[in-house]
Amino acid sequence: MSKNLSTLLLIILGILSGSAFGSDQSERWYTQGTFKPVERVQIQIINSLDFNRDNCPIVIKRDDFPIQDLHEFWVTVVDPDLPSDGEPTKELLARQGFHQARQEKNGHHISHQLDDLDHDGLWDELFFMTDLKASETKIIYVYLGFNQRGWNPHATHAGIGNYCRHLVPFWESEHVGWKLWYASDCDIYGKRTSQLMSEDLYMKNLDGYGVPYDMGSDIMSVSNSFGGGGICVFEHTEYPDSVSRPRFTPARGKQGFKYNFNVGQVSDTRYAFDVVVNGPLRSTIKVKTMNWNTGTGSYELEQNYTAYAHHNYAICKVKFHQFNSQKDRISAGVGIRKNQNEMMHYNQGGVIITAGPEEIRNPDDIEGLQKLTVDYVGTALVVKEEYQPIYHFISGWKGNHVFQVTQSDDIEFEYLIAAGWSEGSVLKILDDFKEYVLKISIGYFQPPQVNISPIDEKIGD
Repeated sequence: MSKNLSTLLLIILGILSGSAFGSDQSERWYTQGTFKPVERVQIQIINSLDFNRDNCPIVIKRDDFPIQDLHEFWVTVVDPDLPSDGEPTKELLARQGFHQARQEKNGHHISHQLDDLDHDGLWDELFFMTDLKASETKIIYVYLGFNQRGWNPHATHAGIGNYCRHLVPFWESEHVGWKLWYASDCDIYGKRTSQLMSEDLYMKNLDGYGVPYDMGSDIMSVSNSFGGGGICVFEHTEYPDSVSRPRFTPARGKQGFKYNFNVGQVSDTRYAFDVVVNGPLRSTIKVKTMNWNTGTGSYELEQNYTAYAHHNYAICKVKFHQFNSQKDRISAGVGIRKNQNEMMHYNQGGVIITAGPEEIRNPDDIEGLQKLTVDYVGTALVVKEEYQPIYHFISGWKGNHVFQVTQSDDIEFEYLIAAGWSEGSVLKILDDFKEYVLKISIGYFQPPQVNISPIDEKIGD
């Protein structure tokens, strides 16, 4: 028998037997215990960047998916390249119950969300995360069929607390959290160990500066600044370093209100909050800003802040519902507070990083007994090029780095905020924080390409 004929026979036998010669992951269907699906959708994900992207967010819109009429239990997302779980122990089954995942074959199920963003009872986006190697094309499968097994521990959280009789929204990953003590500008909470703890803060009403040491601390004094992220309007083109902000209005000034809040909800800016999505992989808070009157213009808007699992950043999507002014050529803006002891100021291509040593202390601790100086606290702001960000330094309100943005015709834009500190569970070194921000910024500007195939039906066993 010739060598070529022998090779051909081996290939044919491989195809018939499902051996490595003729089979690949497209021929192997995922099973888990008694769950043996016969329909699936292939998701092709292309990373065009020349570096790895860990925990990369993937969003699939309902309109782009080949079937829209789906219950949550009919979706199982599987990475065929991950090792399968074996059968759980009797002890684990006894503790976790019927919904514990069972023995898998041909891949591993990964956590995902079917998110109803507009709360109309219909899912709007399928969301999951995956690791992508540099320049990799990756295949993920969405298996269709009833499957109510597989717990999904949460790595993000969002909620609204009654905090000192004051409504305060929180959103967090296990590494960093944000809250709106001031309804228009973000506080930042840094964590020494990876954990979710906003529930402790708002249910137990713990002072962010006075929690147990290993939990972490508030790492920014916002006061009247833009804090870890806040919006504004540029109303006076002749004064490019002058901006209007929701917390600081003529109504507030007329009433002699010296604190950093608005006054009456009828006479001044008012706010409303809602939890849009709550984990496990991303959590979103909606903030409505209404009745914002600057004396020159009147504005109303919504902001959706989203925290992402395993990351130190959040993305805010902004939509104005009212944008009226007596002035021409007005535009929106967003900024962050300049680090008080700034030793790093990076400003390039729509990315701002400000960082330096920080004194962590409770502002009400007059004696300074709880003061702690850390090597660095860093914050970042990222705005996409499509919004044509123009940098301004706003010297007032304790000094802030601000981007003026060109919003779309429907008056929408978005931005990314990030934070890290030397006491954190990750990104303890300032240079690592800078590298992280620059990489996630590139990924933010260039999301992976996602291609969705029609429904594939299994033929035979």
